[in-house]
Amino acid sequence: MNGYWHRSFHCWLTRREENLRFVRFQLRQESKDTNPGCYDITAAGHLTAGETIREAVRELEEELGLPVEFQQLIPLGQVREELSGEVNGVPFIDREVSDVFGLVCSVPLNQLRLQPEEVAGVYEADLDELIAMFEGRIAEVHVIGVELSDGPNELIPAVRTVKASQFVPRAASFYANVLRSLHGCT
Repeated sequence: MNGYWHRSFHCWLTRREENLRFVRFQLRQESKDTNPGCYDITAAGHLTAGETIREAVRELEEELGLPVEFQQLIPLGQVREELSGEVNGVPFIDREVSDVFGLVCSVPLNQLRLQPEEVAGVYEADLDELIAMFEGRIAEVHVIGVELSDGPNELIPAVRTVKASQFVPRAASFYANVLRSLHGCT
């Protein structure tokens, strides 16, 4: 990656249960070339050459098995990120302009179809607790979720305790700001 600015798509899934709001996020597969085994945005990806942001909604079906129409997404803004690191001993610079969306989704976690090459699991947390964690007010959050088992797209229930340091390295304010914007999703 030569550090050219390019577009990407981010979508955070949220749901409401009475007065509570939840957010879902994924665990990246250990085989990923960048940030393996880190927690991340529910579904995200780079736009391919000539692809529009409307077409990038395909990421939800590819990664989670959710066929979604672009009109269902709630625009949350745009974020510019510059990341650098090393992949297989080769340094990289990644400069992205990411269109960020929310999606209200009540599909049960055990009905998702995870893309095994990309996603190891999907988890759900109380939105306000996750915000508090990224703001440094609490150290960790207890989450429930599903993880891939050995069978083809067989999901098993999972309970984990997560910390901000286990997410893809970004400024904590990035996560806190985006998560706060999910409160506006209905």
